[in-house]
Amino acid sequence: MSADGQTPLEAELKAQIAQDGPISIAHYVAQVLGHPKHGYYMSRDPFGGRGDFITAPEVSQIFGELIGVWCAAGYQMIGAPERFALVELGPGRGTLMSDVLRAAKVMPGFLAAAEVHLVETSPLLTQNQKIKLNGAGVPVNWHPTLESIPEMPFIVLANEFFDALPIRQLQKGAAGWHERVVGLDEDALTFGLAQSEAPPAFADQGAPEGTIAEISPIRDQVAQTLGARLAAHRGCGLIIDYGHTRSAPGDTLQAMSKHGYVDVLHRPGHCDVTSHVDFQSLARNIEAGGAKTYGPVPQGPFLHAMGLEVRAEKLKEKAMSRQKRLIDSAVERLAGRDQMGELFKVLAFTHPDCPMPAPFEGLSP
Repeated sequence: MSADGQTPLEAELKAQIAQDGPISIAHYVAQVLGHPKHGYYMSRDPFGGRGDFITAPEVSQIFGELIGVWCAAGYQMIGAPERFALVELGPGRGTLMSDVLRAAKVMPGFLAAAEVHLVETSPLLTQNQKIKLNGAGVPVNWHPTLESIPEMPFIVLANEFFDALPIRQLQKGAAGWHERVVGLDEDALTFGLAQSEAPPAFADQGAPEGTIAEISPIRDQVAQTLGARLAAHRGCGLIIDYGHTRSAPGDTLQAMSKHGYVDVLHRPGHCDVTSHVDFQSLARNIEAGGAKTYGPVPQGPFLHAMGLEVRAEKLKEKAMSRQKRLIDSAVERLAGRDQMGELFKVLAFTHPDCPMPAPFEGLSP
């Protein structure tokens, strides 16, 4: 933090805007999260009680174990290949992958066939993942992008990955749609509208003035790449994130610091900035790439169908009273309707020749 209270990235963004004019929200988010020197994920571990937020794998080992069971079933579904890539996009501390590998080893041949490939851009988190997965018993590789992963059958996981990819926001004005941008009001960052008109955000031109819509070309691109990979190679995957089932207008851009919400323009580079995932758009783009999709369904029903209570009760058999209460609390956090159970959604996708993966039959969106 500089002497005037600005973060280094804030000073850099203000200088850029003063020289070149307002920047898109997509550019702002990309810099806030991924600036090589001052980006939020480049210099800190944001997870856990001492960080800014807690993801499902950090809530309880049960989450990763149930995902591991799903991966084991997926391995059989894609024909139990001799070699396959077990891919995670945005693997955090490596907790989810560690739990997945532990649970999936019950499937004969799974660990012997698996190559772990992690898509990560943060040097600090990469080091944490190396420590966490040391001795995992499988080869572990790191990649800056999905495209650099070898062409082979694969199972892919993306837990709270797409919410961190930058979005563009468009706002309906009196004369049409305009892109929302970040500019300067005297010496403060502020939101505004670009002067040039943007393409309509929705086919429905009856949207009232002031309507905000969000699009994410980078999310669409990653989804299409996943779909194309699955069309070319047998595979399957899960996307787990918070968001909405159907495309709809609305401003979902948000920032978090120390487990609380803050202004999106507050202390750039020191706060997490995300937005809700449009699952309908993700599914449409995965299918455009050539794969099949299932869901999305709420996280709570998905975990219950995967055996959440059974696993919890098994852990509680050897637990002390306090540990039992913590397990119950974790189950409620993961699956409760007013916790992660309803807001978070699960979308599965497979090679077009694969059957419907468990447990989507009988689960309604």
